[in-house]
Amino acid sequence: MTTNTRVPARSLSLRPLARALLVAGLGLVTLGGCKHDDYTGQVAGWTLVDPEQRHPIIVSRQPQTVPFNVARGSQGLTPQQRGALLAFADKARASDAGNSRIIIQTPSASDNEVAAMHAVGDIRRILADLGFGDDLVQVEPYSDGGAEPPVKVSYMRYIAEGPTCNHWSENLAFDPQNLPQPNLGCATQHNLAAMVANPADLLGPRTETDRPSERRQVTWEKYVKGESSTSQKSEDEKVSTKKSDN
Repeated sequence: MTTNTRVPARSLSLRPLARALLVAGLGLVTLGGCKHDDYTGQVAGWTLVDPEQRHPIIVSRQPQTVPFNVARGSQGLTPQQRGALLAFADKARASDAGNSRIIIQTPSASDNEVAAMHAVGDIRRILADLGFGDDLVQVEPYSDGGAEPPVKVSYMRYIAEGPTCNHWSENLAFDPQNLPQPNLGCATQHNLAAMVANPADLLGPRTETDRPSERRQVTWEKYVKGESSTSQKSEDEKVSTKKSDN
């Protein structure tokens, strides 16, 4: 007895569709693999030619200190010490631009402790006359076991360290990849670190000073009153529009 097994027409119609989906899936996997290989082989060009990324300048802070020897029984700074403090304050302002405090370290439990306090008072008055407010000056005691230790005035100075340009391992006359040489931009970065007046400028903008408001206040008061805010001019400064008889 022969039995004929009939496959539903719907099953037969799904087989070509399944094969088509399988082929399409394999194609997507293949394309995805090719895309992945292309991506890993690419290198961003700016990371190779930007000297700030290839040869960075290291900016650090180091203490800059000047000692003032104060003898027991003295009543403050000597004229020579006052001059040294003025020069130190000018250097601190030029190289730091108000980014750190001035630290005054005074000896504690020493033979010249009282004399050191008189010297600290002179130092604070001189710094205040130069525009260093109380928020920029800090006094702290210290002890080193000496009989007459000095009064130390210091601030954190910014130091710029340029890169070392000693990478000459590649043959610049033969470069099949046509990539920038390892030392590209290194000399520029090295010279910039050596010439910059204030290394703190490499980290960000300087702090702003107070604005002069005298003239702005006068102009604003005239504006509120409805008056002309222009400056007064003499007859010689005014432009004449009259035609001369000549």
